[in-house]
Amino acid sequence: MSRPRLLDLFCCAGGASAGYHAAGFDVTGVDIEPQPHYPFPFIQADALTVDLSGYDVIAASPPCQRWSQATPTSRRHDHPDLVEPIRQRLREAVARGDVWGYVIENVPGSPLIEPITICGDTLRLGVRRHRLFESNLDLHGTPCHHDRSAPAVPVYGSYGQRRGRNPVDREPSRNPGAGDTSPGTPTETGRIAMGIDWMPWPNLTQAIPPAYTFWLGTQLIGHARRHTKPVTEAPRALTSSPRALTSSPRAQTSPRGETHRWEASARDASPADAGDQSRELRGSVTTRNCHCGKPLTRPATGRWPRHCSQACRQAAYRARTKENVA
Repeated sequence: MSRPRLLDLFCCAGGASAGYHAAGFDVTGVDIEPQPHYPFPFIQADALTVDLSGYDVIAASPPCQRWSQATPTSRRHDHPDLVEPIRQRLREAVARGDVWGYVIENVPGSPLIEPITICGDTLRLGVRRHRLFESNLDLHGTPCHHDRSAPAVPVYGSYGQRRGRNPVDREPSRNPGAGDTSPGTPTETGRIAMGIDWMPWPNLTQAIPPAYTFWLGTQLIGHARRHTKPVTEAPRALTSSPRALTSSPRAQTSPRGETHRWEASARDASPADAGDQSRELRGSVTTRNCHCGKPLTRPATGRWPRHCSQACRQAAYRARTKENVA
């Protein structure tokens, strides 16, 4: 079964993208600025004009300077409000049937509609970093458990903030009393606290921890099972695996008159297949290995990672892409 596709608008260096990818999406990033540290396929384009077709879910993290507490009140209106224009684009894309879901992320105080909150303390990260998420789908956030004995690791800074769509935003905002960057926090300490190991400090201060979007991505994958997935390439041959899907692809005609093949979804698997999967999960509670053979470490959230490192995640993505092309 092919992985659903997700387009990450305002992707920056890919913190959010990494979480969605780990949850089971093939991710492509879009940003108006070059992003040399972005670990997945990347399109340099304007989020308000880039083509949204060909994806299942659109994620967007419009610039937060207008709503951020780090921006002086007198300067906030110097920054554009891109939340409403992005929301309008995504709602129109859902209404047309181009995508079936969207998620918009921003900081507390931003004008998101009925958002959920995710807390880094609850996910047992080294940062608290509350973030809001709006969606057209039923998603659940986390409660707040600020019960750690040690203070949260400070990972913030004005240097390297995302640049906006007009010249005013070329000057980064300031956080009075806090300085330009987190005082005394080594980059490696910040990376560990955020669960990110590939981006430099300026990107790190603006990133969304991958654990946040992994939390959301696993819920989105559940929604994906209730949405058929159009594929334009020929279906792969069935394997001899007991968990291989046995339903044959069926032809459908899209509203645009295009004929696609539709792959069977995971819900079409037989009860025996589901039993095999359950036994596999039960048998791997105490130990799991990465595809490279190295043992995986189960995090405090209780979910197993798919890969032992970002390098292995990228290698697996390249191998899968090469297989699809072949």
